Amino acid sequence: MVPDMGKWKRSQAYADYMGFVLTLNEGVKGKKLSCEYKVSEEAEALVSTVLPADVHPAAPEIAVYLKEAVGNSTRIDYGTGHEAAFAAFLCCLCKVGALRVDDQMAIIFRVFNRYLEVMRKLQKTYRMEPAGSQGVWGLDDFQFLPFIWGSSQFVDHPTLEPRHFVDEKVVNEHYPDYMFFECIKFINEMKTGPFAEHSNQLWNISAVPTWSKVNQGLIRMYKAECLEKFPVIQHFKFGSLLSIQPVKP
Repeated sequence: MVPDMGKWKRSQAYADYMGFVLTLNEGVKGKKLSCEYKVSEEAEALVSTVLPADVHPAAPEIAVYLKEAVGNSTRIDYGTGHEAAFAAFLCCLCKVGALRVDDQMAIIFRVFNRYLEVMRKLQKTYRMEPAGSQGVWGLDDFQFLPFIWGSSQFVDHPTLEPRHFVDEKVVNEHYPDYMFFECIKFINEMKTGPFAEHSNQLWNISAVPTWSKVNQGLIRMYKAECLEKFPVIQHFKFGSLLSIQPVKP
């Protein structure tokens, strides 16, 4: 292991970031993309003015994560490290109070899902290279978080099971309500050939009996394959909001 990776795993930034991911994971459990959700007044102000006036001093630090979230302009690539930068951007907005706990569903369903739409358009338009992709053995060339949060949406669903996401007819019928199915639909549009060959990891996940187990497994996989891999996390930025200092006991 790269020595600094241990420092990263013990850092306040790692704890804050994973805490943010898991809090949102709970917030969307069993919810559809089309369901109603509360948006705080602070979030509305954020949309119209980028940041409320009282947290303007934090803008330069927060903006770094947003800049990192759209891929590399030199290599024309994009991957889970860039996705993590956008999640870190949202995490920072929560830390400064621009977004609140009440905004959990809005953060994913309105803001993060819109970010995914933009990135998919860029991927289609510029044929961006997947950064750090593990090819057929990786979960996906570009994203990971929407699979985690998307699987949480399905927990305790009365009819849709993991085996259904490899059925293109079912995906096309239900994707407007479910982030996981949106991801699968995009893969089906971008790749050719048998699903089991071009997306072997996902094909294997379709055999898991419950969405709860899928969700738990994806969280473990995200930590191991993304947050604990130096090529993915090497460009992650640290500052006063997401600190490299160890978690206080």
